[in-house]
Parts: sequence; C-alpha cells; structure tokens
Amino acid sequence: MVKDRRKIQKNFYILSSITLIVLMIAAICIGRYTISPLDVFYSLINPTSFSDATIPVVVQEVRIPRVLLAVVVGAGIAAAGAALQAIFGNPLVSEHILGVSSGASFGAALGILTIGTTFGIQTLAVLFGFLAMYLTYKIARRRGRITVLMLVLAGVITSSVFGSGVSLLKYFADARNELPAITFWLMGSLASPSKETIIRTMPSILISLIFLYKYRWQLNLLSLDEEEAISLGVNVKRMRIVIIFFTTVIVAAIVSIAGVISFVGLIIPHFTRMIVGTDNKHLLPASMIMGAIFMLITDTLARSLTGSEIPLSILSSLLGVPFFIYLLRRTGGIWDD
Repeated sequence: MVKDRRKIQKNFYILSSITLIVLMIAAICIGRYTISPLDVFYSLINPTSFSDATIPVVVQEVRIPRVLLAVVVGAGIAAAGAALQAIFGNPLVSEHILGVSSGASFGAALGILTIGTTFGIQTLAVLFGFLAMYLTYKIARRRGRITVLMLVLAGVITSSVFGSGVSLLKYFADARNELPAITFWLMGSLASPSKETIIRTMPSILISLIFLYKYRWQLNLLSLDEEEAISLGVNVKRMRIVIIFFTTVIVAAIVSIAGVISFVGLIIPHFTRMIVGTDNKHLLPASMIMGAIFMLITDTLARSLTGSEIPLSILSSLLGVPFFIYLLRRTGGIWDD
C-alpha cells in the first residue's frame, strides 16, 4: 500500500510538472492575438528579427508576465488553502475563513475611492488584509488562549464587518467610474498588473510559499488534536501564528493585485488530497502545482473565450462549484487517507 502510494505520488509529480510546462507554453501562444510556439521562441532569443514588433512586445511585455503571475497566484491560493485546512482539520476550509480576503477587498475598494493609483490601492489592500487578520486574532483570543472554533467564529465576524464596509463603499461610489472599477476588482482578474506591480508583490508571495513548504511536516502535527500535538513537542500556538501569518501575506498580496478569486483554495487541496494522500509533505507542493495548472487554464479561458475579459471568479466558480458539490456529497466534509 505504501509502495503504491509512493508510485502514485511520483507519477503525479512527473505528469503534473510536464502538464504545467506545456500549459505555460500554450498560454503564451493562445489569446485574441494567436502566436505560434516557434515565434514565441524566436521572440525571446532574437526579438529584432521580426519585421512586426507586435509579437515580441506581446510575448515579453504581456503574455509571459501574466503567465508567471497566474502560476504564482494559483500556487499561492492553493497552498494557503491546504495549510489552513490542515490547521483547522477540515477540507471545507478555504483561504477566506479568517477574513483576510474581506479586509483586503475593503482596502482595495477604499483605495479606488480615495487614492486611485495602483500602488495606493495595493498598499491599502495589504494593510487592511493584515488588519482583518489582527482583528480575527484579537477577537478569538480568550483568557490567553485561542481555539480553532474561536478562530473560525472570529473570522466569520471579521468577514461580515469588512463585507458590510465594501457594500457601504459601493453605495457611495460614483456609478459611472468608481462602482464598475470596484465591482470588477472584487470579481478577480490578472489583466491589470504591470511588470512593476508583479516585481513588487511576487517576492512576498514566493517567500511565504517557501516558508510554508519548509513547515509542511509540522502541518501534519497541527492537524492532530491540540493536546496530542503538544505531547509530541509541538508549540501549537507559535506554529499556528507562523502558518497564519504566511497565509495572510499570500492572500493579502494576491487580493491586492488580482482581486478575490473564489474556490481555488477550497477545491484544489481537496482534489490533490484524493491523489497524493493527506501527508502535507506531499500535499502542499502537489497543491501548488495543481493550483498553478488550474489558474493557468482559468485565466487563459477568461481572456480567450469572448472579446472582453471574463472575471476569474466567475469561471473559477463555474468550474469549482459542481466539483465541490461532488466532494461534499462523497466525503461529508471529512477526509481520510
């Protein structure tokens, strides 16, 4: 049984890695302006050879940055979801559970209304994302202790508060300019970020992913009963804070540049768990790969299906909801290896 599981995991890493590379190349080629793989190759090694300068510009300035962003965003959301599911011991938990997404959304909406610049919007989104996490932590803290149940309830409260704040901002927003901008932002898109934006935000996501990967084996212990984890020598309180901090960085940074993207952090870890098992040593990196694949497919469809770009949350929900219903009915919200 163990050998079979290891063989499945090995085959998964090989096939999923090849799939990811192929999809990255395909995503660079596919779009309203179709480019052949050969032209993509030549535009990278010798861009001056083209009589039409459009191809090198599209490949280097638009497609490649967006494909890389989709890979990092997908990996980040999936890893955050997998880590939080391990902490809370439930596969039906997502990265939205602690209120960070709602806080970051409020910050972005406030930035659109008051500042208007991309940097200002992203800064406020990150700041309010961390403020939401701080409020959740403070509300959940009772007599010096924080339980999983209190964290969940505090996250629901925080999400409701900031969700109401977003609705209030939308009510006061200008219906011609500001309201459509807020609405489109909240539905998620990878269309807006520039190279400078990506360079500014991607390192924080990548560093957080590295730390989550480093602590992946501790996630197995955090998924145990708290007393059992403590008896094994784990500082549960400290590890929870560390994991939640890095997931907060990931979620806040992603919302600041791409808006809210639904269902990825919920569906992908659970789907991956069905393939590689519940051991976070394999589940976390496998979820990163699957999240990147899913986001590449979703973003490519979003910018290719129609003349105008479809918000990511619409497509991710359409793809994710049927599968989520299947998982819910199949597992009852409980996983096993």
